[in-house]
Amino acid sequence: MANETPKIALFPGSFDPFTVGHESVVRRALKIFDKIIIAIGFNTTKSAYFPLDKRIEWIKRVFADTGKVEVHSYKGLTVDYCKTVGAKFILRGLRTAADFEYERAIAQINKSMYPEIETVFLLTLPQHTPINSTIIREIIKQGGDASQFLPSNYNIKS
Repeated sequence: MANETPKIALFPGSFDPFTVGHESVVRRALKIFDKIIIAIGFNTTKSAYFPLDKRIEWIKRVFADTGKVEVHSYKGLTVDYCKTVGAKFILRGLRTAADFEYERAIAQINKSMYPEIETVFLLTLPQHTPINSTIIREIIKQGGDASQFLPSNYNIKS
């Protein structure tokens, strides 16, 4: 068992911002994987609201209490980045049936392109189901208090 390859998962997303739902998925997945790389990807269909360096800094702060989480950024295909960092798993959180259908299609395409990859889905906790970055970002843009939807040490004002 000592020579067993570490189980590395990539948790890709724009994380603009990273929410309590994202945090919950990662913390629960830490029981499954040896290391989780939170990978902030460049999405050609989205324009980021928060600067990349701030998102990286804030997410690192959230997981400063564990040595099993890294935060990276990447460009290109997620499966190609998985190969670069040695990840054999892609971690995804599911809130709804619509999320499942969308994520299933991506997982099947990824599997076709990189047969060694496995996508692992974790259901969000019921209280996190309505939370998504788009809604939380809009609350922030409009000057509302989104703190209950963000990790406790994720201070967007710093």
